[in-house]
Amino acid sequence: MGSNKYFKKRYRGKVDTPLNKKLENVEWGEYKLGTLFKVSDWVYGKNKKYATELKEPTKNSIAVISGITENNGINYYTEDKLAENEIFESELTISTRGEYSGTVFYHHEKFVLANNILVMKMPDLTKKQKQFIGSIINTLPYSGYSGYPKKDTLTNDKIQLPTKNKKIDFEFMESFIAELESEQIAKLEAYLLASGLNDYTLTDEEQNVLDNFKNGIIEFTEFSYKNIFNKISQGRRLTKDDQISGNIPFVMAGITNTGVVNYISNPVASFPKNSITIDIFGNTFYRDYNFGAGDDTGVYWSDEKEYSKETMLFFTTSMQKSILGKFDFGKKLRSSQSLNFKMNLLTKNKEPDYKTMQTLISAIQKQVIKDVVLYADKKLGE
Repeated sequence: MGSNKYFKKRYRGKVDTPLNKKLENVEWGEYKLGTLFKVSDWVYGKNKKYATELKEPTKNSIAVISGITENNGINYYTEDKLAENEIFESELTISTRGEYSGTVFYHHEKFVLANNILVMKMPDLTKKQKQFIGSIINTLPYSGYSGYPKKDTLTNDKIQLPTKNKKIDFEFMESFIAELESEQIAKLEAYLLASGLNDYTLTDEEQNVLDNFKNGIIEFTEFSYKNIFNKISQGRRLTKDDQISGNIPFVMAGITNTGVVNYISNPVASFPKNSITIDIFGNTFYRDYNFGAGDDTGVYWSDEKEYSKETMLFFTTSMQKSILGKFDFGKKLRSSQSLNFKMNLLTKNKEPDYKTMQTLISAIQKQVIKDVVLYADKKLGE
């Protein structure tokens, strides 16, 4: 039987799972996108200026999708009056410009387009079938600043799809995505339970700190990075060709998968969990696991003070805000340049108030996780 390299790699090491067994027993056929779909009807986004640009959705707003790879491609929301032919729903999009060109997202709700994006209309397919095919298109060799996806290139691109009796097996796609969704929801529920995040009820202390924060009854003071972390170091160069497969997360510049590009076993510089990384573009992430890092990533931690995870998450947000918009391809950040950078921290008597920072982050986590918990409970009850 034929095999699909994407799914083979995606489920490597999970041979005992029902999903992997399904994949082992399916045949695959190769198809041109231009044969499957009317690519000429796919729609490019334009560099349109919307009159209203909202950070958060409202009752009357609609999502504006661009080529960004955060927040499922949602750049902002608009309440503009829009023509019906500008509005799309239940479709796939692919980013057509930038470092992460070729990234595919599925959008269930209604949306409109900004720039650097292409809607891949597939009117005869179901949601799950689109999600399945979108995951395959997402593996096409588009990325970086060359070889952008266009209608003419996508028309001739070939993808592998499951087949049965030499016909595309749409039923397999439907059942596979349904089982995958159930598997992931079960894992989410287990994670929430194990981590204690399934409890979203605020304590009196958390509610009090959250109220004080919202009302501005709270003290902030600036502190330099070097005053918070006694360890600030840059990763080491390790090319893709030199990376040896293993189980050490290897971090490089980028936001996809929080910058984890591979799992390696190379004896490179190892960094401890409970660290923060900032890459050359200013992308900032907290790491609660041991990892390796490339030379385009700086690492910040302390082996003198035991900061809690919540406190480190506060640092991460404050550091991200302190360097927002200051670094890009023309001006890259190195950790050695950041020693005297300053971040705003909650303070008491002009000293960092770690307890209040920890409580505030705990309260915010509970607020954020509430909808996730309710969603997981709902899906498991269906």
